[in-house]
Amino acid sequence: MSLWLLNNVSTFTLALITVGGTVALALAGSVLARRRYPSLAGGEHNEMVGVALGMFGAIYGIILAFVIVTLWTQLENTQTVVAAEATDVALIARDAAAFPPPVRARLDDALSGYVHAVVEQQWPRMRAGAPAYGATEERLLAAYDVLQAYEPKTVREQVFYEEAVARLNDVTAQRRARLTMAEQQLPALLQILAFGGALVLIPLTFLYGMRRLRIQLLFVASVAALIGFSLLLVVVLDRPFSGELSVTPAPYREGALARYWSG
Repeated sequence: MSLWLLNNVSTFTLALITVGGTVALALAGSVLARRRYPSLAGGEHNEMVGVALGMFGAIYGIILAFVIVTLWTQLENTQTVVAAEATDVALIARDAAAFPPPVRARLDDALSGYVHAVVEQQWPRMRAGAPAYGATEERLLAAYDVLQAYEPKTVREQVFYEEAVARLNDVTAQRRARLTMAEQQLPALLQILAFGGALVLIPLTFLYGMRRLRIQLLFVASVAALIGFSLLLVVVLDRPFSGELSVTPAPYREGALARYWSG
């Protein structure tokens, strides 16, 4: 469900739904609690409720901060892996210039097929949370076949050959890391803590009584909006390849790889 929302609904609309919905439910709950228990307006239990709010708020804040920082770091790591993979493919394409034309042509064909398979076949599957491992396997093996069948003739070719082989091995490792990241999501326990904590903390604000209803609703709405926005960040950052803030395949279309997309 979250993947479908991220891929089919704009981040702005998701913000309105998540933050607006959280605030609306919190306000409705506060009004109902005040009507059901009119004595709350007197603030008789504010001291106890204040202590509970402070304690739960601190614990929940630490949990949310940990989750958001972890997801943000995961997103940055994913961007780094994607950029590194594309860079290594581009460097292999440059190293191939040192090889004889027939070898260079076959290696170029394998690399071109690889970047097209990544962008056109694998990326849509990664956005859906189900990457196709075999989409790029054939082209990657074709590149290995070209290098394994070629015997460098000169010292210059040997140097570039070793560089190309090492970078192709790096591409293989980065490809696996990218596909693994596409399947990862926040552990169930942290999801329960993040979303379940909101169900505990927001109702606690209903019990903090204030004589003026407007002031109490402003207090409840502020807490609910902050929690709603934090939960939106959790949803958006949890899937690095889905949504408007996701990692894009742009590095596979830029620099030395741009020629594979011309025509």
